[in-house]
Amino acid sequence: MDEASRAKIWKIVMIVCRVALAAIFLYAGYSKIKPPDGFPWSFSSIRIALSFFGNGVDSYQILPPWAVSLVANFLPPFELVLGVWLLTGVGLRFSSLISTLTICLFIYAMFSAWRRGLTINCGCFGTQSTPVTPKDMMRDGLLFLPLALVLSAGSFRLRKKSNPATVVTSTA
Repeated sequence: MDEASRAKIWKIVMIVCRVALAAIFLYAGYSKIKPPDGFPWSFSSIRIALSFFGNGVDSYQILPPWAVSLVANFLPPFELVLGVWLLTGVGLRFSSLISTLTICLFIYAMFSAWRRGLTINCGCFGTQSTPVTPKDMMRDGLLFLPLALVLSAGSFRLRKKSNPATVVTSTA
């Protein structure tokens, strides 16, 4: 396989990873701000959804009480913005690194809760009643994290190939 074919395959793999990660973050963010069943879309119903999500964030018992509301109100829009950012491909090195770090933080939070024996809902995709289990950590660690790592590695690899080092000569 020649270099051009490998580069084409890398670009396809990166597009697939980008779209998959974007879909994951977009769905996660949307599911956290989606109004509860029976409520119309409004600022009030979004606030209700975020307060439910805040209860989930608090159940992890990681953050001090003053930070729970901040995280609950910041994380869903952040996930939506990160999903759109990944889709655009602009600043891919940075968006892929941020998505990798975010997924690592999610895995750490789940592991921490599971290790401490907390029987809490994951909250990963809204208000679904799924407790934190090793299955969730495996899903994130064996599916989501590799997507983010491949995208990060590929974005740095492509950047390196597109900006070959220039030789600086000095005249003295």
